[in-house]
Amino acid sequence: MFDTVLVANRGEIAVRVIRTLREMGVRSVAVFSDADADARHVREADTAVRIGPAAATESYLRVDRILEAAAKSGAQAVHPGYGFLAENAEFAQACADAGLTFIGPPAGAISLMGDKIRAKATVRAAGVPVVPGSSGSGLTDAQLADAAREIGTPVLLKPSAGGGGKGMRLVRDEALIADEIAAARREARASFGDDTLLVERWVDRPRHIEIQVLADGHGNVVHLGERECSLQRRHQKIIEEAPSVLLDEATRAAMGEAAVQAARSCGYAGAGTVEFIVPGGDPSSYYFMEMNTRLQVEHPVTELVTGLDLVEWQLRVAAGEPLPFTQDDITLTGHAVEARICAEDPSRGFLPSGGTVLALHEPQGDGVRTDSGLSEGTEVGSLYDPMLSKVIAYGPDRATALRKLRAALADTVTLGVPTNAGFLRRLLAHPAVVAGELDTGLVEREADGLVPDGVPDEVYEAAAAVREDALAPTGDGWTDPFSVPSGWRLGGTPATVTHWLKAAGLEPVTHRLRGTGHTVTPDRVRVTVDGTLHTFRRAQDWLGRDGDAWHVQDHDPVAASLTGAAHAGADALTAPMPGTVTVVKVSPGDTVAAGQSLLVVEAMKMEHVISAPHAGTVTELDVTPGTTVAMDQVLAVVTPEEEQE
Repeated sequence: MFDTVLVANRGEIAVRVIRTLREMGVRSVAVFSDADADARHVREADTAVRIGPAAATESYLRVDRILEAAAKSGAQAVHPGYGFLAENAEFAQACADAGLTFIGPPAGAISLMGDKIRAKATVRAAGVPVVPGSSGSGLTDAQLADAAREIGTPVLLKPSAGGGGKGMRLVRDEALIADEIAAARREARASFGDDTLLVERWVDRPRHIEIQVLADGHGNVVHLGERECSLQRRHQKIIEEAPSVLLDEATRAAMGEAAVQAARSCGYAGAGTVEFIVPGGDPSSYYFMEMNTRLQVEHPVTELVTGLDLVEWQLRVAAGEPLPFTQDDITLTGHAVEARICAEDPSRGFLPSGGTVLALHEPQGDGVRTDSGLSEGTEVGSLYDPMLSKVIAYGPDRATALRKLRAALADTVTLGVPTNAGFLRRLLAHPAVVAGELDTGLVEREADGLVPDGVPDEVYEAAAAVREDALAPTGDGWTDPFSVPSGWRLGGTPATVTHWLKAAGLEPVTHRLRGTGHTVTPDRVRVTVDGTLHTFRRAQDWLGRDGDAWHVQDHDPVAASLTGAAHAGADALTAPMPGTVTVVKVSPGDTVAAGQSLLVVEAMKMEHVISAPHAGTVTELDVTPGTTVAMDQVLAVVTPEEEQE
């Protein structure tokens, strides 16, 4: 076994790998950018090495700097985690050339399975069923469009390199194929440095089921059962579970054997995942989609139902140990479900969020596990992936695991950074989810109904209680009540206290504290509304309950009137999230049509297209490609046609 392992990643996966290294008695080395100098993974590692500025392209994606850090720290092996360089064949080969063990598959397997076109051809030759689609690599836009028309819409455009839903486009309207190809190429190029695309038939209401495989360097390959990953939004998994309620033992065995053959076909070693698309109405008709040549985000659910530590077995296989078990030794016990906590705001259309973690509570124990890279004081920005942590629940059956996970999400607090925890809690209570009637489009269809229309009255009551507490006189001396802006009036009804819940995207709301009983402490607010006691966690100007959080701020009409968006009115195009402008399609003076795409803003690996609110002329344009923008910053102004006459 290795003495020292460098973890070439950050966030929750770096913390997760470091935990197993510690348990195995292996010295851990973290790497960090300037943005992560005080990050949790840096503090939990035995040693840490700076590898560059905040931008990933100058730090976590720099092969030379990671190799320098390994040499400097005396590391014998490198664990890539997932994301960044985890599926980069050149990085795996560079590690080998430098005398380091890459804790993952051989570079040749990464290269083969990283090219989805070659991967499909390889596994098809091994007898694994694949999704019908285009053939050949390096297709032009015209060839891709022809293939899409031949297959027939709906079709799915997919980057040949990379994964995680980046660059994927579902096209249902043949007239939009050209635009979607351009957008898919752009995002694929930005995410993976490769804009090669393929086209596949889209299976309506499909289920996404993947098989975990484990292979050693001695020819042994086993599968560890399946994970159901059908609950997705924008092609990104948000809930995963093991096992799947869809599969019977015969189908599970058949899919597992297909996954083993796929792994053998590329000379795989280590932990990997073979992903299948499965028609919900016919589980026996499954198709190979791709193979992820790394540890998956959702690996904890497999660990919980098999009792195996996948990171430990990655290390043991990389160190040359043979697998001491066969397929017959693998059993699945109980049920596990995982929820991904992301920095995004469901009330703003799931746009990326950010901020400082002011208060943090992450549930652990009693069948609940949280894998996280957070700590109080963590700054969450737009430089890296928006996933912050994962909450996983285990039980003897699916119903118990779902119930435990809903309770754990209600007890998850990340005040200061809006997250999707409350949304996920409500999703897990949806009747279709409870019944196991899943498909990859369910979340998109039901999302609007899982985002509250407004804020409960008790939130306003708690906000008013916090405000009143902040304005209360302190000390033993007498305070002139007329000097305290609390709404106090001599012999009259107290004035109302106005609050603005900015994170909820609401207009200013006037609320009068009812006075039926409230308690405010530094970390809790308790209020009684209509005879019911409600308890909130708090930190500075934030309140949280049941996985949801609200930023409470006194409304200042003067300040609000001076914001760029308010000043520019409905003609303004503003940034929906903090990020970087990647595309500008217009110039000042251009005439545009309503709904025309004008700019693209990227944050946390997600593109957001900014379109014209109405027909008119671009009278202001304040950004260029590469401009870093804040949320709600004015990007351009489109003056309507009638105002120009």
